[in-house]
Amino acid sequence: MHMRSDRREFPLVCRLSECYTDSMEERNAIEVKLAASLKSLAVRHPFEKITIKQITDGAGVIRVTFYNHFQDKYDLLEWIMRTEILEPVRILLANSMFREAVVLIFRNMQKDKDFYMHIVNMEGQNSFSEMAERGIEDILRYAIGETGLSGKGPKIWLSPEFISKYYAKAMTFVVVEWIRTGMKISPDEMAEGYEYIATRSLEEMVEELRKM
Repeated sequence: MHMRSDRREFPLVCRLSECYTDSMEERNAIEVKLAASLKSLAVRHPFEKITIKQITDGAGVIRVTFYNHFQDKYDLLEWIMRTEILEPVRILLANSMFREAVVLIFRNMQKDKDFYMHIVNMEGQNSFSEMAERGIEDILRYAIGETGLSGKGPKIWLSPEFISKYYAKAMTFVVVEWIRTGMKISPDEMAEGYEYIATRSLEEMVEELRKM
């Protein structure tokens, strides 16, 4: 399984006889260009057929520059999802604004509707679902860590890691199904539905359905 490290190092780039280290601003600008190029290509070509040359041509950079920033196109895709979808909700989660965070996730995905509808069915070792689940799990671990939990639950196996994995799988399923059905439901309604499921037991939901 392809795993992306959160640790980003500034590579040494050499041109002619002069070497220099990319500044943070330069790196961000290049990564944004590469991301925009991949998005444009993904709505016109199957993701597995997109080449690094196509991405770099679209971004106006050379092939070596790409590998100074990303391992491969899957690494770039994961960077897009983390940077544009998950990172923006960190501050909301840190302030226990869980519903607002879920709404923002759906809204940011909806802004790139065509892109996500084209990549949602990626399968295999680097599937969209796996990338989304990893990212959501990481962000949930961060949120739980911000609450100051000691890691001891009512059951020995009910750890912050277990809880993060459980809810990441549930959230990933909701997101994937929403995208596959055309994102027809509004982000606010999706967040309301997710909150309904996440805050009730199966027994409570079954009982409410019986009353309808």
